[in-house]
Amino acid sequence: MALDFDEGNDLRALRASVAALGARYGQEYYLRQARSGGRTDALWAEAGAAGFLGVNLPEEHGGGGHGLVELSLVLEELGAAGCPLLMMVVSPAICGTVIARYGSPGQRERWLPGLADGSLTMAFAITEPDAGSNSHRIGTVARRDGDGWLLTGRKVWISGVDQAGAVLVVGRLADGPPGTLRPALFVVPTEAPGLTAHPIPMEIVSPERQFTLFLDDVRLPADALVGHPDQGIAQLFTGLNPERVMVAAYALGVARLALDKATSYARERQVWGTPIGAHQGLAHPLAACRVEIELARLMTQKAAWLVDTGGDAGSAANSAKYAAAEAAARTVDQAIQTHGGNGLSQEYGVAALLAMSRVSRIAPVSREMILSFVAQHDLRLPRSY
Repeated sequence: MALDFDEGNDLRALRASVAALGARYGQEYYLRQARSGGRTDALWAEAGAAGFLGVNLPEEHGGGGHGLVELSLVLEELGAAGCPLLMMVVSPAICGTVIARYGSPGQRERWLPGLADGSLTMAFAITEPDAGSNSHRIGTVARRDGDGWLLTGRKVWISGVDQAGAVLVVGRLADGPPGTLRPALFVVPTEAPGLTAHPIPMEIVSPERQFTLFLDDVRLPADALVGHPDQGIAQLFTGLNPERVMVAAYALGVARLALDKATSYARERQVWGTPIGAHQGLAHPLAACRVEIELARLMTQKAAWLVDTGGDAGSAANSAKYAAAEAAARTVDQAIQTHGGNGLSQEYGVAALLAMSRVSRIAPVSREMILSFVAQHDLRLPRSY
């Protein structure tokens, strides 16, 4: 069977439509909202109304009926236009995917239409201060309380709680055998009594903020539990592979934006009557960045396709996230170097990408953990942890 590397007219049209929307807002809007303490609600609402946010969600619940290939493309194009919406990784990709696959009919009817049209944003809470990358040490506990649940624990590095109507919280069931992990996912409205959020001061220039969550005997109804209590691990990983693919798309958008800024500057900036882009000392590093971006994009598309077709996407999703994060970090660094001193000014918008590009190397899983995964699962080397 012949391989087809042509995205086709439908995906090209989607790229063009999203790019046009992003261009109407642009990096200036994004940074202005970030630096003033504002949010990108206007862009989020317009992207939702256009069907971009819910392109991966079921049609019967207001979505586009497509998949992660389309959703990752949306985030990449918005990022390349200067507006990388981090909550796209969380709300439609993780939460939407999990609820669409494992939610009850009532849960799908309640939550998916809002996730699809952008009128509802849902945060995702898994990381804990004492657990880090070791999900087996999750300390947030769900105890049965009559027909409902009591949820107690603490979460950290939770994105966008201030703009979310609910949080998909990963806890562990208290009635499991000692020393075992029985993860369970609960939808917790942000106004639920006992749930409090504290912002984490960050150096990242982003309108999407990070929070520590405290859950102090948060009382939840029975239907807050998503899926079956004995299938929590499968449900959890249904959301984690899309998360890695979407972080790769986020990084690709940032990398493309940085490269566009660098090449435009290198074509226009002249020293001794010659554009600086004519010198191989700048041209070759920028060309290498272009190669890395294209390679990472191919891996991201493959991983998204595997998720959509039900294939084993673990290795591809991790590899895509690794490749895109490395490409973004190197491209942003080279873009700053190409601009010289101007690269550190707010006028050119390049330095603002620096911390942003580093995020994708760290979250949601570090590059070291990805390399450990590849070493163990793809190279069959002994497990290191």
